[in-house]
Amino acid sequence: MKRTSIEARRWLFPGALSAILAGSGLWYGLTDNAPSQASSAVSKPTQSAILADSTRPSQESGEQRGLENLAQESGPATTPDSLGPQPFAASLSGTEIDGALTADDNGELVINLQVRDFFDYFLSTVGEVAPETAIQQIETMARTHLPEPASAQAMALLDEYLAYKQASLQVMQTRLDPARAGEPAYQLAALGDALAQLKQLRSATFSSEAHRAFFGLEEAYSEYTLATLAIQQRTDLSEQGKQALVQWHRNQLPEQLRTTEQHLHASTRQQQARTAAIESASSPEEAGRQLAELGVNQQGVESVVNYLKQREHFDQRFEDFREAVDREASSGLAEADLEKQREALLERHFPQPQDRTWARLKMLGNG
Repeated sequence: MKRTSIEARRWLFPGALSAILAGSGLWYGLTDNAPSQASSAVSKPTQSAILADSTRPSQESGEQRGLENLAQESGPATTPDSLGPQPFAASLSGTEIDGALTADDNGELVINLQVRDFFDYFLSTVGEVAPETAIQQIETMARTHLPEPASAQAMALLDEYLAYKQASLQVMQTRLDPARAGEPAYQLAALGDALAQLKQLRSATFSSEAHRAFFGLEEAYSEYTLATLAIQQRTDLSEQGKQALVQWHRNQLPEQLRTTEQHLHASTRQQQARTAAIESASSPEEAGRQLAELGVNQQGVESVVNYLKQREHFDQRFEDFREAVDREASSGLAEADLEKQREALLERHFPQPQDRTWARLKMLGNG
């Protein structure tokens, strides 16, 4: 099972993480106290270190060439996609690692969104395991599977990411003015201020390359969302004008976001049209014809028509039931006897338990 990036990310860590991870450079301290398994992974010579060591005896040159050929054939160094059958945290059991750490042909860390996803996959376990445990797992993976300098670069980037996570808590915990919390314009301004503060914090924490890789898509979509909310709040625009401006902002999104957003927008409009067709139809059969014209397949049309017919039949039975209850109410029965009669009529008109439940809900709704 693949854990998606959304599932893996945790924007707010438990309070313990903020205290334990205070300040940068923590992972260096953890390295000094790491278990023997992690220490052996750190001290194990990497393939690139062996290849770069020109002081080795000449009899090892054959082994060196073999390792070099192996490195060329196996491609870029990268972390595995699974922690195996017994991961360090139970919540990760049966999942694939989200993201990856990868070194390029020069042994440098490839900085992309996969790195952030990789960090979040491990850090999402904080609370289930100690923060030190999650960080040590990341370090072990980096030291074991990446050459230098990629492994060191990964840990330095993790250090920056942890510092950013801690600092971002202050932004995320900003409180709204209770007196204005219900004002859409105030809410929009507060969201814009929070986004601006986060962007400034990210710019101050990361290199421009890491900033773009980690947060570029997220910031682009956040700005698009803020723009569309602002457009919807404007009173000087017609609906057509609002739609045109929203479409313009949608076209400014990065390609992968733009394609997804266009599909979502088209799907929403299609669903709205189908809902309107059902609500405006004079009969189940008419609803079916309109849905077919809107592209719904035959099976889908038949299921909707059958459901609408069942609802029509239910509504008719409910009307018969209400008339019978009204007749009993006018007969002068005592309240206790009237309640018994009402239950008997409910059983008679609605033999199925689910229908009786819907009837009771409809009675409450009708007062």
